Amino acid sequence: RLEARASKRCREACISAMMGPSLGPVNLFGEGSQEAKGEQARMSSIVGALAIADLVKTSLGPKGMDKILQSHSRGGSVSVTNDGATILKSVLIDTPAAKVLIDISKVQDDEVGDGTTSVCVLAGELLRQAAELIEKKMHPQVVIGGYRLPRGAAPH
Repeated sequence: RLEARASKRCREACISAMMGPSLGPVNLFGEGSQEAKGEQARMSSIVGALAIADLVKTSLGPKGMDKILQSHSRGGSVSVTNDGATILKSVLIDTPAAKVLIDISKVQDDEVGDGTTSVCVLAGELLRQAAELIEKKMHPQVVIGGYRLPRGAAPH
């Protein structure tokens, strides 16, 4: 029995030595980053998406405003545009909901070739209404269910 216990301890010590400190907690966040959970993370993501939608909304229509874009990667080159697709491609995104807005804009551009700004603004307004309902303590799954209801009536 003594040999078995000693052998077990030896194996555990060898495994521990091989694994080293890797079994401890790993810090995935860089310096100065923050972690958000639950309601705070959801609302932070929605706010990020609304900022993107509001950014391109002001470039929509005949009286739409031009945006000055400065590239950090191409030596600081500057361009002026009111094209929603160009603006959305140039923006650095860090929230999931904002990334979805960018993705639906890309799909719209690939499939139709136009309407990238409109689809982004429409999705942004749907998110804005959802945020208001969530702030009034309606459960997010109920809001999602409400958005899915008309899907059955839409032509395929």
